[in-house]
Amino acid sequence: MKLLKSLNLRGWLLVGTAACGVMLAGAVATVGSPARAGASLEERKLPMKFGWVACEPNCRGWVSAVGIITADTPKDFDDFARGRQLGGATVVLDSSGGSVNDAITLGRRFRNLGLLTTVGITQQTNRQGARPAVASEAYCESMCVFLLLAGKKRYVPEAAHVRVHQIWMGDRADDAKAASYSAQDLMIVERDIGRLAKYTFDMGGAGDLLSLALSVPPWEDLHELDAAELKLTNLVTTNLIADVLPHVDITAPAVAELAPKTQARFGEEPEPQAAKSTKTAEAVVPTGGAVAPAAAPQK
Repeated sequence: MKLLKSLNLRGWLLVGTAACGVMLAGAVATVGSPARAGASLEERKLPMKFGWVACEPNCRGWVSAVGIITADTPKDFDDFARGRQLGGATVVLDSSGGSVNDAITLGRRFRNLGLLTTVGITQQTNRQGARPAVASEAYCESMCVFLLLAGKKRYVPEAAHVRVHQIWMGDRADDAKAASYSAQDLMIVERDIGRLAKYTFDMGGAGDLLSLALSVPPWEDLHELDAAELKLTNLVTTNLIADVLPHVDITAPAVAELAPKTQARFGEEPEPQAAKSTKTAEAVVPTGGAVAPAAAPQK
């Protein structure tokens, strides 16, 4: 048993145990609920959008990444990055997750550029001379957590919510227990678990992250990582906001109620023009204004 002190070996054993549990249960990718206030809530229901937030002269600026990860998101990021000097910049995430394989592709883009990551909501102001700020009470759920992991340096504010869940077939996430699954479905899920495991270790994450995520089925509430788990999974590499956003104001949310106390899964009540399948364990992404019904309150 002393050999289990090896991080990689221990991590792979955790993955194997969790994956077997997933398969025996009828296994498979969900994403978390929308959790922002006002008009920003609508943005989180839409495919991920990227924006450059300038705060010169004393602040370099950062990339705002809001929304869910679809099959188009890696290309959208490439288009956004073209012509910009993004090396070493910070990405501020506010996302409910999305496609497993496309999140992995995007995360590798982030790492290749040496990007830093954190969780937050960009707040612009109309006051002359006032710089933009970042509200710390934001949400990074499901596959967003693995985008967070892609940062060379990673900071999570105390008020942020980082939540994990099993990956599942998105078109059956609304009633996962009652749905039926083919051998092909299970093959897709097992394949994507393997890809996600390799990615996690490539990014410097711990096997505990996979174990925690793969232990939560889609009919239960997402598991919110506490401060100890953020360190255990190696999602956090620094406790200093200045390491990822120097000279930037980190504020409390400017609204009375940032998010509901219940959670829902994307993949429920999609609009007719839902994103095309990429043969991956992923959520079917709503592209319209339909609101997903809330799941049971958190325990």
